[in-house]
Amino acid sequence: MQFDARAAKLLEPGRHLTIDGYPGLRLEATATTRTWVYRFKSPVDDLMRQKKIGRWPAMSVAAAVVEWEILRQKRDAGIDVALEAKQDRQAAQVAAAAAKEKAKGALTVADVCKLYHTGHIKRHRAEKGQNEIERMFNTMLGDMADKPAETVTRADAFALIESFAHIPVQAQILRRELGAAWDYCHDAGKLAENVPNWWRAILRGKLKSKGKAINGKKSGVKKRVLSPQEAGELIPWLPNFSRDVDDFLTLYFWTCARGAEIGAIEAEEVSEEADGLWWTVPKEKTKNSKRAEATDFRVPLVGRAEQIVRRRLAVHPEGYLFPSYGKSGHWEQKSVQTRVYYHQPYSQTAPDRARARLKVTHWAPHDLRRTSRTFLAALGCPREVGEVILGHMLPGVEGVYNRHSYDKERRMWLQRLSDYLEKLAAKHG
Repeated sequence: MQFDARAAKLLEPGRHLTIDGYPGLRLEATATTRTWVYRFKSPVDDLMRQKKIGRWPAMSVAAAVVEWEILRQKRDAGIDVALEAKQDRQAAQVAAAAAKEKAKGALTVADVCKLYHTGHIKRHRAEKGQNEIERMFNTMLGDMADKPAETVTRADAFALIESFAHIPVQAQILRRELGAAWDYCHDAGKLAENVPNWWRAILRGKLKSKGKAINGKKSGVKKRVLSPQEAGELIPWLPNFSRDVDDFLTLYFWTCARGAEIGAIEAEEVSEEADGLWWTVPKEKTKNSKRAEATDFRVPLVGRAEQIVRRRLAVHPEGYLFPSYGKSGHWEQKSVQTRVYYHQPYSQTAPDRARARLKVTHWAPHDLRRTSRTFLAALGCPREVGEVILGHMLPGVEGVYNRHSYDKERRMWLQRLSDYLEKLAAKHG
C-alpha cells in the first residue's frame, strides 16, 4: 500500500488521491480539510455515490482501509451505504427534534453562547474581537448548538474540541470561550449550579500549536525576531514593494505601533507640537479600548516615520493616510501580510508572474514591531519605557500608581532606535 503523506498535505482543493489495491477509496481535498471517502456504484440503482469515512490525518490510512473494507462488504451484500447513512441522519434529526421539543424552554448551547456574547463580549471586547467570537460560535458548534446545555456530557465536550485538534490554536480559543460562557451563565443564574462546566476540565494543556505551515512544513512556535543584519538588509529592500506597503512596513520599524493602528492613521490624529511631530491614536482605536484606565496612545514621529507621515499628509490632508477601497476605507494589516507573502521565495501565488523575491525570509509584518522592541532593549531602553512605546499598559501596582506619560522618553528612545536602524541599513544594505 503506497501513501505519500507529503503529497496529501500539498493536495490542491478539488483534487484527490487514490490508494492502489483499494478501489473506490480516495482522499479528497478542500481548502481546509483532507477527507477519506468511499466512492462506489450503488447496488440499488447503479448510480455513483460516495460515503465519507473520516478526516485525515486524524484517521490514518490504515484506519481508513479498515472502514473501506467494512463498507465494501456491505455494498457487495446489496446495501447502498450512502443511502443507509442518509436514512440514519434523517432518523437522528427526527430524534433530535423530538428531544428539542421535549426540552423546550431549557437553554441550548447556542443560547448560552448568545447570552455570554451579549452580556460580556460586547461590553469588554473591541468590535473585531466581538465579530470573531460570534463567527466562531456560528461556524464551529455544529449540531452541538441545539443541544440543551444542561445535558452536555464530558464526552460531548471532548468530541467537539477534539474535532478541531488539527487547528489547535482555534480549538484552544473555542474551549476557552465556551468555558467562559458556562461561567457567565452560572454567575447570572441562567444555568443551575449542578450543571458541570466540562469545557474547563477537558484537554487541558493538550492542544499545542506546532507553528504555521509553509508548503506543508511547520515553522515552529518561536516568535520571529530579525537579527540586526537581517533588518539592515531588509530596510533597503522595502522599496521593491509598492509605496503603500513600503511606508506601512517602515512605520512598523520606526514607531513599534500595531498594524491595525498604522493602517487606520488619520490626518487629524497628527499634530505639530513644541518638540516635533506627534501621532495620537484615540483610545477607542487601540487594543486597550475597553479598559477604563487606558488613555490615548501617543507616538512621536522621528526619522523616516516623520518623513512618511509628512509626505502622506501633503497628499491626504483629511481622512486616512492609507486609504483603500475596502470596507474599512483604509489599509488592513492582513492586506500588507498578503503582499509580503507574495514576495517570499517560497510563495506559490501566481508562480509564473515575475517579481522581486525577498532575501530575508520567513517573517510577517508584526515581526518588525517585535524586532524594533528587541532592538530598543539591546540599546538599553528601560522596560517601562519600551512597554509604553508599544502601547502596552503597565501591569499591577505599577500601572495603578505610575501615571507618568513618558512623552519625553518615548521621543528620545525612538530617536535612538531611528539612528540605530539607519546605521544597520547603511552597513548591511
